[in-house]
Amino acid sequence: MTSQFRRIPGARLVFTASASAWLAACATSTPVEKPAASTQQVKPPEAPAATAPTAKPTYGGFGVDTGGMDPSVAPGDSFFRFVNGNWLAKTEIPADRSSYGMFTKLSEEASKRTRELIEQAASTQAPEGSEVRKLGDIFSSFMDEAAIEAKGLAPLQPELGRIAAISNRRELATVLGDTLRADVDALNRGNVNTDRLFGLWVVEDLNEPSRYAAYLLQGGLGLPDRDYYLVDNAKFTEVRQKYQQHIAAMLRLAGIADADAKARRIFELEREIARVHWAQVDTQDVTKTNNPWPREELAKRAPGLDWDAYLGAAGLGQQRELILWQPSALIGISKLVGAQPVQTWKDYLTFHAIERAAPYLPKAFVDESFAFNGRVLSGTQQQRERWKRGVDITSEELGEAIGKLYVAKYFPPEAKAEADKMVRNIIAALGQRIDSLAWMAPETKAHAKEKLATLQVGIGHPDKWRDYSGLEIVRGDAYGNADRASRFEYRRNLNKLGKPVDRSEWFMVPQLVNALNSPQQNSIIFPAAILQPPFFDPNADPAVNYGGIGSVIGHEIVHSFDDVGAQFDARGKLANWWTKEDAAKFKAAGDALAAQYSAYKPLPDLAINGELTLGENIADVAGLSIAYDAYRLSLGGKPAPVLEGFSGEQRFFLGFGQIWRNKYREPILRRILLTDGHSPGEYRASTVRNLEGWYQAFGAAPGQTLYLAPEQRVRIW
Repeated sequence: MTSQFRRIPGARLVFTASASAWLAACATSTPVEKPAASTQQVKPPEAPAATAPTAKPTYGGFGVDTGGMDPSVAPGDSFFRFVNGNWLAKTEIPADRSSYGMFTKLSEEASKRTRELIEQAASTQAPEGSEVRKLGDIFSSFMDEAAIEAKGLAPLQPELGRIAAISNRRELATVLGDTLRADVDALNRGNVNTDRLFGLWVVEDLNEPSRYAAYLLQGGLGLPDRDYYLVDNAKFTEVRQKYQQHIAAMLRLAGIADADAKARRIFELEREIARVHWAQVDTQDVTKTNNPWPREELAKRAPGLDWDAYLGAAGLGQQRELILWQPSALIGISKLVGAQPVQTWKDYLTFHAIERAAPYLPKAFVDESFAFNGRVLSGTQQQRERWKRGVDITSEELGEAIGKLYVAKYFPPEAKAEADKMVRNIIAALGQRIDSLAWMAPETKAHAKEKLATLQVGIGHPDKWRDYSGLEIVRGDAYGNADRASRFEYRRNLNKLGKPVDRSEWFMVPQLVNALNSPQQNSIIFPAAILQPPFFDPNADPAVNYGGIGSVIGHEIVHSFDDVGAQFDARGKLANWWTKEDAAKFKAAGDALAAQYSAYKPLPDLAINGELTLGENIADVAGLSIAYDAYRLSLGGKPAPVLEGFSGEQRFFLGFGQIWRNKYREPILRRILLTDGHSPGEYRASTVRNLEGWYQAFGAAPGQTLYLAPEQRVRIW
């Protein structure tokens, strides 16, 4: 599962007393909004004075941007604003961004570095077919706007011609099958959305992790979630109207007649698809999504779609079994394929082909795509510079080829060694916490310790790099390169079926600022690009590093033991290793945390969905707890020095609070609250209210907004 950190809607990323008592306590907690400023000052405990590290950290004298803090806010009222208040007041979201924070800042830096690497590749006379040549050709092709304008819609005409030639439902199924891509990932990267009819995911079998399985997920929507089609309020009504206008505009740009009427029919078809879609919370429930179907039963159990034609065109004709992630949704969508007019489906396929191709088409298509997808759906005011989009596209098409160059230049062995040391310390801290859990039975502890002992750790980059020799890249063919790269990745996934499982596969590229937990591999991954300030700085105070990257490491480790991860055993098999009593206690703690987060209301009309964000919130609170334990263990029993008036414990929590700096535009915040398994940054930082060490460090007291009585503080792991 990925991070900013996990759950995509649910991904496993870093971007309970009785249940009734816990719920009652948390449900009445005061929501954390924007507290009035307080004049309470933090008084660090007495400790020997010390000097800052001799090498200068990127942030401040010890690794925290103290100038971004707001000491007029009491930590107990809003720890997020205490740590980040002045930064919030002075920082404007860039016009080409829907949000801005520490992840964004590092992503921008990684993008600049990647651009340099790509442009260097483009400037060399590398041999034809080499990875370096391919990198340069992809980027140069995308950047050649004059050539793209001159070609117009011609690169897309073959696909539009195939759609126009559809004359019956079997041919419709064949074209639909040809559009299937490996563009979803339910548990690792947590991407469960695709505008194609269905999405394919090839990964370890939930029931037998020694083999690969083919998973089909619901798809077919152009808007982010079913709620955008079905919820009746002014915000979504406006979005729906603008979406229909956008569909019509794209069709008109392509010279397609009767655009308005076709746009209405396309939208209504998508709304019917939305009606059968599963909600995000259900999509995250692996007890509901583990549905192996024999290939021969598809036509009987999900009639409407010609499954023989569809799977044959998709290259899955010989697959004996498929796992349907949301079976009732796929049944409903299949029925619509058989019931809705073929012409409506042809119009639908035409629009989505144009929409997907827009980044590689003339400027009019690019601008219209941004006007809706950027401005309306995310609130972004300005299109990103073309080179930034080119870097993203090149990284998507040849990610590990760039990653190889990135690691060689920007990821020294010393950084990997230091991060590896921290990971081992934090794993050890979790092991000690498991041993000391009074509520957990010995047999459950034994299974937990076994799983922890077999956890795979990947730091910086994969041990073996992906082979792109079979990918054809043609200089000057921006759209064709993207199409061939998409098909290449799809075939790579198909080729895994029937082969031995590669437990070392990475699901992120090194130049990505994120982290990930894979429950089926029982592995965690930390790409090179996240191992930099403010998350990790070799020159910063260790307390800050443990609060920053240490909490991220803890977060990803705990994903193996959160509400989803705890359902997988040490082999990555979906299996129950809990006693009935322990499972009930674990659920009660999770229910309490869900209630705590459901009380937060980032928008006047929209609260956090504590159930949707539960896995991420468990990973945050427990991950921070074990990172705190690891930091204290790292001191070897010696007192931490005071630096610039802050104790070691205070610096640890400041390091944590600093990484969650973020500002959002309203449309993207609304989208996050509805579809993302991660809570907004302010509320992730607020999980400190559950840790005893935070109260000791900052003296939060009854009457302050964040204060929880000891019995109300949620302790998980």
